[in-house]
Amino acid sequence: MAWQAIDGSFRDPSGFVFTRDGTLYRQVNQSFKAPFDAFMASGLYDDLVGEGLLVPHRQAPIGLAATDEAWRVLEPERIPFISYPYEWSFGQLRDAALLTLSLQERALARDFVLRDASAYNVQFRDGRPLFIDTLSFEPREEGSAWIAYRQFCEHFLAPLLLMSRRDIRCGTLLRSYIDGVPLDLASQLLQWKSWLSPSVLFHVHLHAKAQAHYADGPTVANGRRRTMKRDAVLALVGGLRSCIEALEWSPAGTEWADYVDDNSYTDAATQSKRGIVTQLLAPLDARMVWDLGANTGEYSRAARPLASQVVAFDIDPAAVERNYRRVRSAGETAILPLLLDLANPSPAQGWAHAERLSLEQRGPADAVMALALVHHLAIGRNLPLDRIAAFLSRLGRSLVIEFVPKDDVQVRRLLRNRADVFPGYTVKGFEEAFRRYFRIESACPVAESGRTVYLMKTCSEAAVA
Repeated sequence: MAWQAIDGSFRDPSGFVFTRDGTLYRQVNQSFKAPFDAFMASGLYDDLVGEGLLVPHRQAPIGLAATDEAWRVLEPERIPFISYPYEWSFGQLRDAALLTLSLQERALARDFVLRDASAYNVQFRDGRPLFIDTLSFEPREEGSAWIAYRQFCEHFLAPLLLMSRRDIRCGTLLRSYIDGVPLDLASQLLQWKSWLSPSVLFHVHLHAKAQAHYADGPTVANGRRRTMKRDAVLALVGGLRSCIEALEWSPAGTEWADYVDDNSYTDAATQSKRGIVTQLLAPLDARMVWDLGANTGEYSRAARPLASQVVAFDIDPAAVERNYRRVRSAGETAILPLLLDLANPSPAQGWAHAERLSLEQRGPADAVMALALVHHLAIGRNLPLDRIAAFLSRLGRSLVIEFVPKDDVQVRRLLRNRADVFPGYTVKGFEEAFRRYFRIESACPVAESGRTVYLMKTCSEAAVA
């Protein structure tokens, strides 16, 4: 049985994640035998899993190991969709930060420490953040500081401060700096009055200066040679928690924040469209649905009873934040809101372009919804219809897509301050472009709107059917 490594986990010498015959496994190497066995015997694993903070696993036969270095083979529960920090809303990154601090506090209570504070160790399942790196826990050495302190500040505190106090779009820095936002950069970007905040002064500004001071000397700055009692480490973590809990961002003032309440639909059109969407999705028996241009997730929720998981993508940070807050407040478990510019989607990046997967590599979805989206891409972003069709055909097996004609108020808004250089943007041009990659199964007019919702299947899926 051949195995295949998951490239996002290769940096850790303690073990790595791999697949064998489609099943996900985590190998624990011999070098991490003592810390892992101590962690499992301490009761900390059971407590964290019981509270829904750490991904559960079962022990698999050692014969399934990928290499001879294995001490244990674990079969962790699989996450339905892997997302990355640069795709999260402000609230998601904040909740992931608070989860990481909670894990460190719980670890310290049992004389363990969280040795990694990477945001990539967190995923979202059932509407909540979940820690997925079982090998991040090890017994604490008496007198040692928190080795992951700098990493936490770069992965969580710095971007959250910038998003809250400068501009929400600063969260996209995590896409350029996948090892975390450098503290010296964050220090420069934060406003001068941030120096008056004791927590920001200590955790960012002075921390950045300490890093620069020790850059060419001993590793005191990262905590390995500093001496700290456990109470001092707890106080450090508590200070970080207070700082993060105080950060806020109001999801308003962005382009599409109020789109759901300010669009061209009458009540009859809204009911008609919702009915059409559920009617077209129902027979697909889709487990995974991607809602592209989901805004605050109204149609994601229409799809939710018909799918195991709906990933709701949108370009607008306010819309994604509102969607996530609704997920949390309502206890919804099957909707994952994420930030995505479809005209510049998440790429494959990291070492050898393999550590972080592109959007396309995480598909195809069973079904893709593209409602009230095509005109933004074709007219707002100057993307030819055939290119839109080609890309969407690679993202999903089936497509529920809406065409919005030029006489619609939303298209007129896009054309208000520019010449109409889109002669091919017609129902005929749309259908011709998409027939190159899809078979059109049905076309349903939306009442009182002039819009049409289509069900399409990719040519390969249509051939199978």
